[in-house]
Amino acid sequence: MKNFFALLLLTLTALAGCAHVISDESRRLVDPGITFSMLKEKPDSYTGKYVMLGGVIAGIKNTKEGSQLEVMQVRLDDSGMPEDTFRTEGRFLATTDRFLDSMIFKPGRLVTAVGEVRGKKTVPLDEVDYTYPVIAIREIHVWKSYDYEQGYPYPTPAPYYYYDPYYYGFWPGPYWYRPLGPVYRRW
Repeated sequence: MKNFFALLLLTLTALAGCAHVISDESRRLVDPGITFSMLKEKPDSYTGKYVMLGGVIAGIKNTKEGSQLEVMQVRLDDSGMPEDTFRTEGRFLATTDRFLDSMIFKPGRLVTAVGEVRGKKTVPLDEVDYTYPVIAIREIHVWKSYDYEQGYPYPTPAPYYYYDPYYYGFWPGPYWYRPLGPVYRRW
């Protein structure tokens, strides 16, 4: 009986680690042989195929026809989360006929999307004409952003009656994990 519970716990832990943010139905449509570099080189030759891409939102545009996300491509890990946000092969456009709220899909957030390749679109990017591969979003996931990833450069201020430039308050961890702003307590 003891071995049964240990095996059950191990199985549940393994399954929890393999959870994917994109549905199985959408992932079955994806052609795993299409890499982003192949798509960027010849987007028109993959029209109608499904790809799973992810990265960092660089911009969003809402119109009467729908929404368009400009995404800086980043390689995805096994769970579908963008991995190293300092390595990219370029940018792509993810379009939909639905409205995407710019407060949720704001620049800097990580996304993972499955979509149908719709060719390419050339638009100005700063002072150059940039050719983007375009996908029509079938399913998209926005990753939660955590404040601790950005860090806090200064410690939480000391109470008003006590000033010490080396005071770090009562927070149990390092100062970059502390809440932003003063800590209010009842004395």
